[in-house]
Amino acid sequence: MNLRHRICLLFVLSLLALSPFSQTLGQQLTITLDGSSSGRTFEGLGAASAGAASRLLIDYPEPQRSQILDYLFKPGYGASLQRLKVEIGADVNSTDGSEPSHMRTASDHNSTRGYEWWLMAEAYKRNPKIILEVLPWGAPRWVGAKVNDKDTVYGAAMAGYVVDFIRTAKRDYGLDIAYTGIWNEREYNIAYIKQLHRLLQAEHLPTRIVCCDGSPGDVEGQWQIARDILKDPELAESIHAIGVHYPSWDKEIPVTDSALKTGKPLWSSEDQPNGGGDPIISREWPLGGRILAHLYNRNYLEEKFTATEIWSPITSYYDNLAAPNSGLMYANTPWSGYYNVQPTIWVTAHTTQFVQPGWQYLDTASGKLPDAGTYVTLRSPDSKDWSVILETINAKKSHNVSFRLAGGLTSEQLHIWLTNDTHTFEHVADINPVNGQWQYTFEPNSIYTLSTTTGQGKGAALPPPANPFPFPYEENFEQTPLGHTPKYLADQDGAFEVNACVGHSGNCLEQVITEMPIPWAAIPLPFTMAGDASWTDYRLAVDVLFLSKSPATLMGHIDSANVFQDGAAPYPSGFIFRVDPDGTWALLSTEFNKPTVTLASGKRSLHGKQWHKMQLVFRGSRVTAIFDGKPLTTFESSTHTHGMFAIGSGWDHIQFDNLSVLP
Repeated sequence: MNLRHRICLLFVLSLLALSPFSQTLGQQLTITLDGSSSGRTFEGLGAASAGAASRLLIDYPEPQRSQILDYLFKPGYGASLQRLKVEIGADVNSTDGSEPSHMRTASDHNSTRGYEWWLMAEAYKRNPKIILEVLPWGAPRWVGAKVNDKDTVYGAAMAGYVVDFIRTAKRDYGLDIAYTGIWNEREYNIAYIKQLHRLLQAEHLPTRIVCCDGSPGDVEGQWQIARDILKDPELAESIHAIGVHYPSWDKEIPVTDSALKTGKPLWSSEDQPNGGGDPIISREWPLGGRILAHLYNRNYLEEKFTATEIWSPITSYYDNLAAPNSGLMYANTPWSGYYNVQPTIWVTAHTTQFVQPGWQYLDTASGKLPDAGTYVTLRSPDSKDWSVILETINAKKSHNVSFRLAGGLTSEQLHIWLTNDTHTFEHVADINPVNGQWQYTFEPNSIYTLSTTTGQGKGAALPPPANPFPFPYEENFEQTPLGHTPKYLADQDGAFEVNACVGHSGNCLEQVITEMPIPWAAIPLPFTMAGDASWTDYRLAVDVLFLSKSPATLMGHIDSANVFQDGAAPYPSGFIFRVDPDGTWALLSTEFNKPTVTLASGKRSLHGKQWHKMQLVFRGSRVTAIFDGKPLTTFESSTHTHGMFAIGSGWDHIQFDNLSVLP
């Protein structure tokens, strides 16, 4: 997922050829909506909550948290998402942080960790018909194995781990998981696919397998599973659907003949609406909304994808992490309650509020407009309702289109909804066809839905204004339930949870993962972060108790925590104050793509069984490291002039208390 921000914009800019299913008479285009047309079955639009992208959402206060959830999942209100995929957490960084595991050992079991259970339950509460999916990114060390000296999750323990997650969702939350994947963007293993399928059957679980969620940029490799399916009947029986990632990234390798020959549903199981780069620019209609308007239609017209899932439903992670602004919505300041309902919400609504999973695409009434733009038509199973989603992105002129109903499709009245620069998901017209025919003029740079359905709606909830991260900041962990993560702290690897303090009363924050999990990709040392990217002068302090050989780290002026950058270090980009249990210490400056610089180092005696206080003080270009009230070094450096803070450790137990950021 570290490549998401490079998504290609060229497919939006290209001129689109005339569909063979349309007729043009001069400037007049005629589209026949034929209910007897063949076409694949629509299986929904959704999103993937993974890579810690939803981390800060659960920290939002009410009523803003419920308002956000309504905009995402409530039918007839906002995006009305029809699918939700979640990560099976493993306490390992999977893009913008680590999501906690429900089974850290073979005997451990806790379905209250993290936020994905909660998110699925909230989505289901709003839409009981939502299609739920799961997919692992990494895995706890105990479920893994090594093949040719490489870590792998493929084996009986991992199959059991996935099945346990699915079974627990039903037992503890009443949730039915419809689909599971294999291993996100990693080479698949045919024997494991069959093994997981057999176990799902043995447990009498209805969950089916989608495979194989391959790496973007390797589109040809993503379709290899289709060729294997055609050669292996047992593999074909084990897989329900073929899922690929970011298919629009390489239009030189379209859907393959072998994929179509399998007869399997084809899904864009991870996709992206944004142009990448600046998180503010990406949220504007000319980029994110326009791209997504074209992408939803294109995925069926050019690839025969019947489901598309966006990473992610919401940007609820800090902006200095990898792939900023991946979400359909933007909400990463829970202390303020602010959120942004982006145009991508309403572009999604142009399909989800008018078409339901189980409807059928009408291929002879779906195609490309002569100037630029696309349209798809779908009908309900009983043919009583139908909808046309038509976009004119990059069109240079208006399209005057004549429509004709055939093949059992009828309508006494149809309704037209519009989104563009001047309208946001607005009901703009009603038309009464005469003898099953009518005309309409479609303006450029717009998305329209024509539908016989009713019941659509546009949420009207408004957020409070945005406010910066609270300063000064102090956290003693007494208000956080045991076993949970404090508000606003975002784990980037490992798991920082509140436990009873050792050595004094009250609650403390403890890093609890003692074995490095099997990683998905980049894997820094465990740290948890928060704060404001604009902070300059501040005093960062925390009490620390060494419970193992793990070091303690205090990090400040973090200007980037995108550990997926090339040359990423074990730490984020910033100043790192590290102390080992034997008293060895160092003040480091880390930058991605550059060697770590040791600004100062030394050793002092300390009693490992006592609590100690670490501090980093930033004033102008001066950085001071203090331990137990004694300054260890003061260094002048302008490498990192501002940024967030973090505390960290190694892969073992260590406790923290009285975390503060003060003037």
